[in-house]
Amino acid sequence: MGDPVARQCGASGASWAGLSLDRPRVMGVLNVTPDSFSDGGRYFDHGVAVAAGLAMAEAGADIVDVGGESTRPGSRPTAPDEERRRVVPVVQALSARGLCVSVDTRNATTMQAALDAGAAIVNDVSALTHDARSAAVVAAARCPVVLMHMRGTPDTMNAQAVYSDIVAEVRDELAARMAAAEAAGVAPEAIAIDPGIGFAKLAPSSVELLRRLRGLKVLNRPVVVGVSRKSFLGRIAGEPEPQRRLAASLAAALFALGQGAHVLRVHDVADTVQALRVWQLLTG
Repeated sequence: MGDPVARQCGASGASWAGLSLDRPRVMGVLNVTPDSFSDGGRYFDHGVAVAAGLAMAEAGADIVDVGGESTRPGSRPTAPDEERRRVVPVVQALSARGLCVSVDTRNATTMQAALDAGAAIVNDVSALTHDARSAAVVAAARCPVVLMHMRGTPDTMNAQAVYSDIVAEVRDELAARMAAAEAAGVAPEAIAIDPGIGFAKLAPSSVELLRRLRGLKVLNRPVVVGVSRKSFLGRIAGEPEPQRRLAASLAAALFALGQGAHVLRVHDVADTVQALRVWQLLTG
């Protein structure tokens, strides 16, 4: 019958998650939380969240990334049972409509519940370090996983945002997380990496990491980049309101593609898809 993830998420013979990476892919951000940095509360209602996810897919999102815990700097943990209450019904509804859904969580019980509800991908900001059981869940499910670079936890990470060589250290720390995941039984080809722009990285480090993103190419895995509406862009552009950082987000996202990114994690799907059409034509 073939790979169920490949059937759900796209083209056969794909290099990651059933998606051909011969063109950039878009992961739409769907936060079903009351307190996310950019859109906290907007999609907290189940019906609104499902409608938003369907709209993202209609606008061209290849993946809809559903998260029930804010991981903005300084945020406190959400209880896993509350996270599951927020996430699972939305994942179930969207996957039932044929969407490729990822679950944005660092908790093993939420990963398992979301996978059981139809999620195809796990996206973990802790790179499977927060919960000792998470690597086993991903390995048993044989599902694609995004391992993101972060130091500490959302409420402590800024205290650890000190680097001598940002690219070398992020590369080496991601390599260690990849090795740990593989040792736990996660297939190497299931792994994508995310440099974690803004996570345990102050604005100058985020800029330097984007400029030198090609330094992660040696890890030989697809690169997911999330710059959408982030605070470092606000500092560069002089825009304090996250919802008004679309132009800055698009500029940084397209630059990341030029530096080797494969998947863009974004809030503004339709605008990103439009920008990608132009970018692909001009660079192709």
